[in-house]
Amino acid sequence: MGHVRPVERSQLDNFEKLFGRFERAMGYVPNSLFVMGHRPDLLEAFARLVGVITGPGAVDQGLKQLVALVASGVSGCRYCQAHTASLATNYGVEVDRVAEVWEFDQSDLFSDAERSALRLARDAAQQPSQASPAHFAALSEHFDEAQIIEIVAVISLFGFLNRWNDTLATDLEDEPLEFASRHLGQAGWEPGRHRPERAGATP
Repeated sequence: MGHVRPVERSQLDNFEKLFGRFERAMGYVPNSLFVMGHRPDLLEAFARLVGVITGPGAVDQGLKQLVALVASGVSGCRYCQAHTASLATNYGVEVDRVAEVWEFDQSDLFSDAERSALRLARDAAQQPSQASPAHFAALSEHFDEAQIIEIVAVISLFGFLNRWNDTLATDLEDEPLEFASRHLGQAGWEPGRHRPERAGATP
């Protein structure tokens, strides 16, 4: 159960347009936003940043979610792993590729371009970062500099989100909880501190 109670949606009327955008993209409004609602100025600024980084850009949105998933796997945030795994499929990533993303270096389901981005996600998410010139040399074979910055921005955004949600033990919503339990469980995923009290047990 989360350490800080979420703000009721009815108390955040000014954010209905924002919440609608999240509902259209994800199918629900993340509980993390309602917790952030204790500081509406933070919620507003954060939503703008998320929109710029994860929205349509020069890098495929499905790949950006896989990058976020791998980075969140390194950080150990089960909340963000569940979110990015389920959201990747909303952007057209096949379920078997989501389930096998941890094996991207060996799997033939991933292209060389995707491997270079996922390798950076895996190594840059470590503390301290293990990103090296070799990572960027590999990336430059497939991505221009603007695209590379977009990939690094995703990794960096989830550095914040991983710490935020793991520290606050944000409750998982039903949809990502069910998706991750079904498709990431064989890789060892479980909700841990993000298990909502009402769920009782993992589906």
